Amino acid sequence: MFKNKKEHFIFILMICTTMVYIMSCYNVALIEGFSANVFLHAILGFPAAFVFALIGDIFIVGKIVGRIAPKFIKEGDSMAKVGIVMSFFTCCGMVLWMSAFGVVTNLGFGPHFFAAYGLGIVRNIIVAMPLNLLIVSPLIRAVFFKMFPPAVGNTEEKAS
Repeated sequence: MFKNKKEHFIFILMICTTMVYIMSCYNVALIEGFSANVFLHAILGFPAAFVFALIGDIFIVGKIVGRIAPKFIKEGDSMAKVGIVMSFFTCCGMVLWMSAFGVVTNLGFGPHFFAAYGLGIVRNIIVAMPLNLLIVSPLIRAVFFKMFPPAVGNTEEKAS
């Protein structure tokens, strides 16, 4: 899908930026209730959340997904199937990763950590999965492929 590591990194930046900001707004609204402050508080928390998400996506979740996804994809599968499978497993891993971030930044490692973490996973997966699969990934893929058209006759190539 990507011609090189630079394109793959740009794609990760685009998805990560979008998902982190939208999910930050959602989580701030869960904590504070919905108001105009949600967008401001999400922006204030964005840099730390974005860096944590990017590290998790590139070095942890992405590596795990790279091992799991090929079990569900075979040679010759459509780019759409590859994208859905990769997005699904990445979303699952990132919900686990970012829910931990949210609990630690809001509650720390106190006695309610595991209960809050479990609740965070449930609350985040029910929004993140449809958001990612139905809105963000298709939109970002469309924008990305306008910026970086796939090589003709080689649309299934992955980044090395």
